Amino acid sequence: MFLANLIDLYSLVVIGAVIVSWMRLPRSHPIAGVIYTLTEPALAPIRRTLPAMGGLDFSPMVLLLGLQLLSGFLL
Repeated sequence: MFLANLIDLYSLVVIGAVIVSWMRLPRSHPIAGVIYTLTEPALAPIRRTLPAMGGLDFSPMVLLLGLQLLSGFLL
């Protein structure tokens, strides 16, 4: 149960990363820096694996899908 809640919390952080990217906050911004530090280790390998999609970054969607699958297996 605790791990599923932790996965849900991390999913919210990933959604926050998407919102921060839309707002184009610099990484020097305190909130953007924390979110970047928390999400980039998981997003970077996915970005390297996915093919180029015309400038769109689908790595957060892939990560969120993976987190939801993992959360479903834990319940």
